[in-house]
Amino acid sequence: MNPGARSRPAWVPLVAPAALAVADALLVNGVTPGAALLLSLAAAAALLWRRRFPVTVFLAVLPGFYIGYIWFAPLIALYTVAAVRRPDRRLLGVTGLLFAVVHFLPYPVSDLPVHDPRGLALDAVNAVVIAAAPIAVGLLARTRHELDARLDELTRSRAREDRLLADRVLATERARLAREMHDVVAHQVSLISLQAGAVQVSTADTRARAGARTIRELSVRTLDELRHMVGILRAAGADTDELTPQPKLADLPRLLELSALDVTYEDAYDPAVERSEAVERAAFRTVQEALTNVRKHAPGAKVRVRVDEPDGGLRVEVRNGPADSAVPAPGLPGGGHGLVGLRERAHSLGGTLEARPTEDGGFVVRARFPRGR
Repeated sequence: MNPGARSRPAWVPLVAPAALAVADALLVNGVTPGAALLLSLAAAAALLWRRRFPVTVFLAVLPGFYIGYIWFAPLIALYTVAAVRRPDRRLLGVTGLLFAVVHFLPYPVSDLPVHDPRGLALDAVNAVVIAAAPIAVGLLARTRHELDARLDELTRSRAREDRLLADRVLATERARLAREMHDVVAHQVSLISLQAGAVQVSTADTRARAGARTIRELSVRTLDELRHMVGILRAAGADTDELTPQPKLADLPRLLELSALDVTYEDAYDPAVERSEAVERAAFRTVQEALTNVRKHAPGAKVRVRVDEPDGGLRVEVRNGPADSAVPAPGLPGGGHGLVGLRERAHSLGGTLEARPTEDGGFVVRARFPRGR
C-alpha cells in the first residue's frame, strides 16, 4: 500500500472526479443556463454515488454525455463499472456498447453524416476504442486490487506458518529439555533418596533417623514435582489442567515442616475465599524460593512467613534475620535467577514482588497478588 494513501483524506478520491466533471461541463457548455449545462452538471453530481450504484450512475450520465458532449463523467462512470464491482462480460459489453453508441451518434441525430461512409467507419472505430479504454483500465485496477488483497493474505498466511514453525521448534526444545532434566536431575535426586533410606535403616541414632526420613521425603517430593514439570514441558502448550494438581496455599504448612528451618508461620488469610490456582501456586513458589535462599545465604537464621489479605488481594512475606555464624554454610549452587523468576511470575499475574536487605542484616521477600478468578 502506498504510504501516502494513509494520510490522504477519504473524501478526496470521491469528490475529486466529480469536481473534474464539473470543470469539464463548464468548459464545454459555458456558464449560460441550458439543458446541456444542467444535464452535464447533473452527471457530475451523480459521480458522488458511483461506488455504491455504478451501473445506475453510468446510465444517469449518458444524457449529459449525449447532449452536453462532456467526457470526464462518462469515462469515470464506465471505469467504475469495471473497477468497483465484478460484472460479467455481458454487462461490460452492454455498458461499453451504450457508451460507444452515445459517442457515435451526434446530437441531434439528423447531423449524422450518412453520405460519408468512410467518416462513419472512422467514427465508429474511434467510439469503440474510447469505450474500451476505461473498461480495460478499470479491469486492470480491479485486478491489481485483488492481487494486493491476495498478497496481503499470503503475507498473513506466511506469518502464521512462521509462528507454527516456531511453536514446533519450541515444542521440540521443550521435549529435549524435559529429557535432559529427567536424565540429569532425577538420577541425582534418586541417589540422594536411596542413600537417605539406607541411613534411616542402618543408623540407631533417633535424630539421624529422623533427618534421613526428612531427606527421603524431600527427595520423593522433588522427584514428584520434577515429573510434573517434565509433563508440562512435553505438553508444549497443551492444556495442563489434567496434570497432577500443583501446590497451593494449603500445602504451605507441610513445606515449612520439611524445610528444616526455624520458621514461624502466620496465616492471616481466609482459606474459604476463592482464588485462582495461578495466584495460589505463585504464592507457594514465592515462599519455597525464599526458604531456599535462606538455606543458601543465611544458614541458621530465624524465619517468619506471613500470608494475609490486605485490600482484598493476597500478600506473602518471608522475612529472615541474620545468619548464625555457628552454622556452617551449605555451599549450595545458585544461578541468581530465582528472584528474577518470582518477579516475572508476579508481574504476569498483575502483582508485584519486593526483595531487599533489612536493617538487622537479614532479608525480606514480599509479594502481592490480586485475588484472580
